[in-house]
Amino acid sequence: MKKYGYIFLLLCFHLSLFAQKASEKKANALFEKKSYVKAAEIYEQVPENQKVLQNLGDCYYNNSQMKEAVRVYGKLFLTYKDSVKTAYYFKYAHSLLGIADYPKADAIMSEYLKYNSSTPKFINNLRTNVPFNYVIQPMAKNTSNGDFGMSFYGDKVLFASLRNADSKAFGWNEKPYLDLFSADVNAKGLLTNIEPFPKEINTKTHESSATFTQDGHVMYFNRTNSKKVKVGTEKVANIKIFKAEFKDNKWINIKPLPFCSDFYSTEHPVLTKDGKKLYFSSDMPGSIGSFDIYYVDVHDDGTFGEPVNLGKAINTIHREQFPEISNDGTLLYFASDGHQGMGGLDIFMSKSYDGVFAKPLNLGETINSNMDDFAYVVDEKKNKGYLSSNRKGGDNLYSFTRTENEERFLVEGEVKDKNTQNLLPGTLVSLYDENNILIGQMVVGADADYVFSTEPNKKYRIEAMKDFYIPHTEEFTTNEDGKLRYTIELFMECYDDAEEIITKRQDGRVEIVLENIYFDLNKWDIKPDAARILNVLGDLLKKYPEMEIELGAHTDSRASDMYNILLSNKRAASTLEYLVSNGIKRKRLRSRGYGERVPLVKCGSSCTEQEHSINRRCEFIILK
Repeated sequence: MKKYGYIFLLLCFHLSLFAQKASEKKANALFEKKSYVKAAEIYEQVPENQKVLQNLGDCYYNNSQMKEAVRVYGKLFLTYKDSVKTAYYFKYAHSLLGIADYPKADAIMSEYLKYNSSTPKFINNLRTNVPFNYVIQPMAKNTSNGDFGMSFYGDKVLFASLRNADSKAFGWNEKPYLDLFSADVNAKGLLTNIEPFPKEINTKTHESSATFTQDGHVMYFNRTNSKKVKVGTEKVANIKIFKAEFKDNKWINIKPLPFCSDFYSTEHPVLTKDGKKLYFSSDMPGSIGSFDIYYVDVHDDGTFGEPVNLGKAINTIHREQFPEISNDGTLLYFASDGHQGMGGLDIFMSKSYDGVFAKPLNLGETINSNMDDFAYVVDEKKNKGYLSSNRKGGDNLYSFTRTENEERFLVEGEVKDKNTQNLLPGTLVSLYDENNILIGQMVVGADADYVFSTEPNKKYRIEAMKDFYIPHTEEFTTNEDGKLRYTIELFMECYDDAEEIITKRQDGRVEIVLENIYFDLNKWDIKPDAARILNVLGDLLKKYPEMEIELGAHTDSRASDMYNILLSNKRAASTLEYLVSNGIKRKRLRSRGYGERVPLVKCGSSCTEQEHSINRRCEFIILK
């Protein structure tokens, strides 16, 4: 009987294992179809592995459920960090930003960027540098309607929404398909008289993001393909921009624009006021990132020019979407998660100079949140407008009023390597007043540029600090002669360029190369010759008070491993104490004994006397 019972349990185990694998396979199939809600339900029930955690995290991330995304990505990084792809660092960091866990988000983002990132310093610096301050309020009492993408429509407004309860559910989020709606905005800023667009526009698939000619007779809008096509390894229903004409009280001639395709998306169209340019977002071939901002010329005969990418000043390797253009065509507003922000999509502004858009400016925390903020439109004369945000869960519309900051004196510039002229992202730039009080501080991003607000007729000191570089300081005084913007380029010199005795090794570490220090057999006290060499090191550390070093002692292999470790630790500690006794702060020094474990000459037990002497050494490695 025991034998049959064992066989029965074994059979049950194999059946359970088979069911789990079948469930995971079903979840994978749903995930490939982008049915993220249903896929997540199954993934939560199956045993965790790397693929399950990656896909489950993506299910939550793609639906802006950041708390759940953090939980799952956290498990992924805890268990599989050594094999996690780079893209998940970006997603995990933005998920953490979404729940305002800035310390951990910045740590993960710094690993992704390969230079330091500090969101609190970034936000604090923006407080005095943004061109406008905003007061916003929601436009609907019901926050579950999924409203977004407002545009001006004559005396009315137009937006996309999930309000059509009769629509079938969309697998991505298990909510109705999007339709376009028109509405009025009452004195309290709430939407009233909401009406769906006719069936010629609203179909069984998604419609959103409309823009109109000044007379309202031509509309451009988004519509998702009703059928999926295979792009690479997955099937996708891409988005196209459609054009429609309003004649005899009806929308007719509804056709996709000629530069659209089944194999990539074109979305979020916006017309310039004169109707001569159409800006949009796309992942078409040649894009820099997952979505870039483009424009096309709209000719008088109704034809279109070739799409023009706005370039690397605007577009990053991530998402740039929802463009909006000012009446005179010189200001571009758009949403991005590729430029430094507060989490998810943030709203940015860029000014055009001679037809070329400059580096964008984040519009700050009075309008951007740690979730997605996008689809910004503004009536420039009234300084009122609308934006979309999922800061409270689902997508919702918000109205805003904006007021200009008072006239500001600015100091701005870039941080570069003095010799190579290369940009130095990750540099900490600090602004001090004449009393040496810290006024502002930021860690520069990929473009290595900084900007601070100042006041007239005051003295300032600006300082740049970066690991392995000599700190650089500039002083300046503001005045009232009409010059409101000071440009100060900060050129920094790395230690190995400034000092002949400092060199960068093949392993990437930066070393101070001095004569070798010798100790008597089984001793660790500092002899006169060693003191002379260490005095040179001490002078260098006094010259560069921000430099921190590791003192590493190495032995040859002519003793036991444990003996050599203990001896080398004592010698390294003795070296550190000598420097401290000569005025070097202890916090700038690290001592470490390596014993025989890191030989320069790997000769094992057959080392010559010369090879033993090479391996017996002290190394001085710069840590920062």
